Amino acid sequence: MEVSTVGLDLAKSVFQVHAVDAAGTAVIRKALRRGQVLPFFAKLPRCLIGMEACGTSHHWARELGKLGHEVRLMPPAYVKPYVKRGKTDANDAEAICEAVTRPSMRFVPVKSAEQQAALALHRTRDLLVKQRTQLVNMVRGLLAEFGIEMARGLHHALSLAARLSAGEAADVPALAQRVVTGLADQIGAVQVRLAALERELVTWHKQNELSQRLATIPGVGVVSATALAASVVEPERFRSGRQFAASLGLTPLQNCSGGKERMGRISRMGDRYLRRLLVVGMTSLVRRARAKPEAVDPRITAMLGRKPVRVVTVAAANRTARIAWAVMTRGESYRAPIAAAA
Repeated sequence: MEVSTVGLDLAKSVFQVHAVDAAGTAVIRKALRRGQVLPFFAKLPRCLIGMEACGTSHHWARELGKLGHEVRLMPPAYVKPYVKRGKTDANDAEAICEAVTRPSMRFVPVKSAEQQAALALHRTRDLLVKQRTQLVNMVRGLLAEFGIEMARGLHHALSLAARLSAGEAADVPALAQRVVTGLADQIGAVQVRLAALERELVTWHKQNELSQRLATIPGVGVVSATALAASVVEPERFRSGRQFAASLGLTPLQNCSGGKERMGRISRMGDRYLRRLLVVGMTSLVRRARAKPEAVDPRITAMLGRKPVRVVTVAAANRTARIAWAVMTRGESYRAPIAAAA
């Protein structure tokens, strides 16, 4: 039995296999339990294996690659058009097997275990930040019911949480004091865990040369730099900085009909987390530009005179994504533009 291409539909426990020979004839259609996957592929001769990119796909791609197979990951949205009729595991595996052979298909590079570990830090930090925000808003709302206003800003919220935890409760009923104090204790615990995670990110940043070069870009800090270094594998697969920015959803949508082309809002397609980090970084940079124009790129200051603040922020994030692509592909650090002579 000759097998040239395999479509593997991943799952938690039951994996579906669809294999074809060189002529495209199906030769294997079967389901495998989790423990049967590696022994099954160890017996197959070297072949092309296609999988949809998902949470576990990078692990399986590394393991199957060790067996000598060529593994390619594809975005699920690009596989969907090849699914025939109803969605079943067997139909999904067949669609994957068909899609992986298309010459125009775009593939997702396989991440290393180290990169996934760094991204685990980012996902956990993002979750804890959301939980901290929820807790602070809950405390603010409860105190407001008793006529007590909490000052805006994380610094004031953490300071108040520390006072509440120390027993300096506000003038509220005893029952409400216990509730608010419990929430304040949770805020303090989350803040401690966040600080520990951020120290881990700083350590990883200091050990990663690419992350250090990315941090030289204005508006890109340790968090954004480590996220880019861990998320972007093989940046040279993007033909230009614009294509990389488009992969993050930072370029305008195009509507072309009858020879007329119109540009709309940004697409917001791609890696939502990286896009958010870049926009947040540029928001900080724009605020600095409004307070100290001489401290930032004069092009940002010039745009602020013509465009709304949010438009400038997103445009700066788009430009920063292109700069990041250049830093990653050329192996250089950021160089500030030379001001034109008067």
